[in-house]
Amino acid sequence: MQDTLLQQGLDITLFGMGIVFSFLLLLVIGTGIMSRIITRNFPEAEPVAPAPSSATGDDARLRAIIKAAIDQHRSRRR
Repeated sequence: MQDTLLQQGLDITLFGMGIVFSFLLLLVIGTGIMSRIITRNFPEAEPVAPAPSSATGDDARLRAIIKAAIDQHRSRRR
């Protein structure tokens, strides 16, 4: 009696693990197929490089704005 229960438990365990493994395998295959379909039909756009700007003029203006903001903040705290 004990051996048959043990055998049935082992059979059910292996059957359940087989079903889970099969489902996960189908899930991986399905995800791979969908990924290929999406990348084939909707390719990624090429990244656009930003246009070069006058960095020195922008930096000087930005520094002046930051300095004014810091000075204003410090004058309010006094």
